[in-house]
Amino acid sequence: MTKKIIGIDLGGTTIKFGILTVAGEVQDKWAIETNIIGNGQHIVPDIIASINHRLELYKLDKADFLGIGMGSPGSVDIVKNTVIGAYNLGWETLQEVGAAIESGVGLPFAIDNDANVAALGERWVGAGENNPDVIFMTLGTGVGGGIIAAGNLIHGVAGAGGEIGHVTVDTSANAFACTCGKSGCLETVASATGVVRVARKLAEEYEGESTIKAAIDNGDAVTSKDIFIAAEVDDKFSNSVVEQVSQYLGLASGNLGNTLNPDSIVIGGGVSAAGEFLRSRIEKYFNLYTFPQVRNSTKIKIAKLGNDAGIIGAASLALKFTETEAV
Repeated sequence: MTKKIIGIDLGGTTIKFGILTVAGEVQDKWAIETNIIGNGQHIVPDIIASINHRLELYKLDKADFLGIGMGSPGSVDIVKNTVIGAYNLGWETLQEVGAAIESGVGLPFAIDNDANVAALGERWVGAGENNPDVIFMTLGTGVGGGIIAAGNLIHGVAGAGGEIGHVTVDTSANAFACTCGKSGCLETVASATGVVRVARKLAEEYEGESTIKAAIDNGDAVTSKDIFIAAEVDDKFSNSVVEQVSQYLGLASGNLGNTLNPDSIVIGGGVSAAGEFLRSRIEKYFNLYTFPQVRNSTKIKIAKLGNDAGIIGAASLALKFTETEAV
């Protein structure tokens, strides 16, 4: 029987699970609520119970599984399988995640940062088309990402490799401050909240007609989605906001392209729902900021896997246990 793998996408509100083939096909998926009560002490026991229940429910033999992979927020030690500093989970102190799940389920376990595993998913069976050189940029509440070079995730010496959200794109004196402690980070201008921040700043000097500008001036709630929708129906102010955000994204993508020359830079996350409207604008600036060999070989793409990128990429971590099957 063909072996299966299990992927876990651990989020602040939901834990998503998937059972996949070794070719990356999702055969089953489910989700449970993330219980962060008591500093997240219930999270790992809940994960163990949910997997064991699912395997029993469908009479699945653990011998048919290679192992489990998981994506987690926070600082992840991929050697010791531990997590620390996942504050949205209540995990301020070191969590021995791997040892507990391996013992509780009885399968080998691997873990990595959640943005990294989403990158692995998109690279494996998504827009990356299983190319060994792919950069993934996710535009959501923040800006995250993952860099895969020669088939390997780039972690860096402190695990901070691939933190694309903290690439500096605005060096002006009035650049927005970032939660990381510096200013002008991509995250401050291209995340869902960043797009709105850019709109509020540009609204101060815009004098033309605009429903979004009027809403901002009235103190109404405005989202990045509202801005993109308005821009697509030719609200000139919203268009100027999208243009500015695209310039920042194109600059960051161009610098990444010039440094690493991947096959593709894949844009995912909620903001990427704008699709080709956003992709083509990022590409325009990417072409402006790259030299010919990169411009002609690196492609700007929109992610394909949506919310499944996390479980698929996490499951792919368990593929490494193929090598140890006979041991």
